Amino acid sequence: MSHEETSTGFEDVWYLKEIFWSSDLENPKQPINIITQNFNGPCSFIAICNILILRNQIHVEPRGRTSVSYEYLSNLVAEYLLSTPTEYDPSSALSILPVTRKGMDLNPQFTAVSSFRPAGDGGELKLFDLTGIRLVHGWLVDPDSSEFDVISRVEDYDTSVNLIVSADHLTKGQLVRASEDFESLVMDVGGNWTPEEREKVEDAIIIRDFLERTSGQLTYYGLFQLASTDLEPGALVALFRGSHLSVLYKSADPERPGLYTLVTDQIFAQEPSVVWERLEDVEGGASTFVDSDFVKASPAGGDFAGRSAEAVRQDYEADEIDADQALAQQLQHEEDARAQALHIEQQRRREEQERRQAAENDAAQNYGSIGNLESGMANLEVQPEKKKRDCIIM
Repeated sequence: MSHEETSTGFEDVWYLKEIFWSSDLENPKQPINIITQNFNGPCSFIAICNILILRNQIHVEPRGRTSVSYEYLSNLVAEYLLSTPTEYDPSSALSILPVTRKGMDLNPQFTAVSSFRPAGDGGELKLFDLTGIRLVHGWLVDPDSSEFDVISRVEDYDTSVNLIVSADHLTKGQLVRASEDFESLVMDVGGNWTPEEREKVEDAIIIRDFLERTSGQLTYYGLFQLASTDLEPGALVALFRGSHLSVLYKSADPERPGLYTLVTDQIFAQEPSVVWERLEDVEGGASTFVDSDFVKASPAGGDFAGRSAEAVRQDYEADEIDADQALAQQLQHEEDARAQALHIEQQRRREEQERRQAAENDAAQNYGSIGNLESGMANLEVQPEKKKRDCIIM
């Protein structure tokens, strides 16, 4: 399940944000720089780097640096991997580093928070093993639910999708297009199905409904497992959720317990009080932004209460799209106005040229008539005037 795509160029340079952090409660918090994510940047790679930064295992220098590039960070991570003693061969993890620039193929299994199906040679998962970063998710099926038997049988997301595609072919496209139940599909198109095909379609409907109902890739059962049993206080892990990878922290402070995700969206880069987002529900409606001390944030840019970082980012992107469209319309109007003005000017020049040509033609015709007249007069013979006769008086 590839969960991110980026383009090359300026998207490969990311801004830094200063927060205050200490990996334990005994030491005072110190200022550090975390990496923010712009556009649809490589969230998996940024999450890995931020966890290594928070664990004080890589260092972005100098202290006053404001941005970092992919090349700079990949060199830091590669140096860390090569200098860390491990039983694994780091070559496969190093070979997967360039892939993190575009995306990682992560396939969660629905039965355990740390279960992911390896893709290819498993280089993506080896990268987490070599860095000592635990990869988790909360997209779990409740063992007490009626759908558990089917979901646990298919186990993972990719297998589930393949089963739905195969069953959709049997139903002639009706499984995906319409939210029909099994009996309705049997009546419509399932008259000649074998028992195996009937079971496949029935399982596919259960899986389809589960995926649609948990499209945020987090269930309450999964959230409970993350909060209560699977993570130790003070743990920093990589959380797969919503086709996105983020830093998840389980607070070790008994006065402020809970799960928190690191806010890395670039739109919050200038909001020093927005550092973590408390993970309290599946829908994100109860989300709370907190500062470095895990105290409710007071952002200068507005009130984001009850709104997730993802929702705020989507609103900002929508505003940017609207602004881009307005600018494009303005530029188009200006271009149209320039084109119209140019057309009018060209038409005026043509009319002026036509008038000038007509005047020259008239003048040429008049000149030809006068010339002919003068030529004719020159050819006339001038007769002498006769002398008047004398008067005779009778």
